[in-house]
Amino acid sequence: MEFLKKLFVDPFVEMVSYPDFLMQVLWEGLVSGVLYSLIALGFVLIFRSSRIFNFAQGIMVVFAALTLVGFHAMGIPAWVSVIFTLGVMALLAITIERVVLRPLVGQPDIILFMATIGITLFLIGGGELIFGGETKRMITSDLGIPTGSVDFEPFGGLLILQHLDITSVAAAVVLVTGLLIFLNKTRMGRAIRALGDDHQAALSVGISLRTVWVLVWFIAGVIALMTGIFWGARAGVSFALEVIAYKALPVLMLGGLESITGAIVGGLAIGLLEKLFEIYWGQPLLGGGTETWFAFVLALIVLLFRPQGLFGEKIIERV
Repeated sequence: MEFLKKLFVDPFVEMVSYPDFLMQVLWEGLVSGVLYSLIALGFVLIFRSSRIFNFAQGIMVVFAALTLVGFHAMGIPAWVSVIFTLGVMALLAITIERVVLRPLVGQPDIILFMATIGITLFLIGGGELIFGGETKRMITSDLGIPTGSVDFEPFGGLLILQHLDITSVAAAVVLVTGLLIFLNKTRMGRAIRALGDDHQAALSVGISLRTVWVLVWFIAGVIALMTGIFWGARAGVSFALEVIAYKALPVLMLGGLESITGAIVGGLAIGLLEKLFEIYWGQPLLGGGTETWFAFVLALIVLLFRPQGLFGEKIIERV
């Protein structure tokens, strides 16, 4: 009986009793969810255009952040370092298309998936060789990202908002909005969508598979850079960020592997729910540490009832 009280009654009593603390938990979950969504977007874009599950997206976040910090350490101004890093990610996209993907056109999906694992190992080895393995500090102040916090008092409660978190959310909104405009309003964006909707039909009307591949891998690199900047500002820049990036996997399982909307909604849902569960159920009942596995368990439960994810298209096989 006591266990049931702790499970069903106490958490809700605490939420009602301390609404300002609840709002703080929800805000922190929202910020984490926004960053999860960004990483998941990189997976979705590449899969929609090429049917490749890009296992390397996590290490691309680390590699982009390390490249930015590395350029700045050479004495290059911060925003010039950003431009140089974007150039490196563009070069990486071209190299991956020509060296890895182009020779494997028409191969089974598992071969392409294994190729992205090879890209991951190559970037890990190259990153450690060039930048070393120690944790580095993200250049937030030089990029103009504010530090400190601001007090906000909604509904009579106190909510402490870190300037870094506000900037993260605002930058993510701008990036996602720009990406949606690009995909829906530009010729190349429509080509990417067409390739994702019907591969053969898109190729038959002259859409260049190679051009689209380079473009989507570069866009994934841009997303990786932004994610690396804000995650690196929160936790430092190191190869440990790759583990955080793999939190996008349950986001994809929850939202659907081909859905941009699913990546956004799934990321926000997991960010909010894992934080709520950790604070109100994980710590009192399990001693904490639930954020490392909660998202995967939630995604598994969803897959049991809807294997294609909440926003994925239901597969109907006709015999």
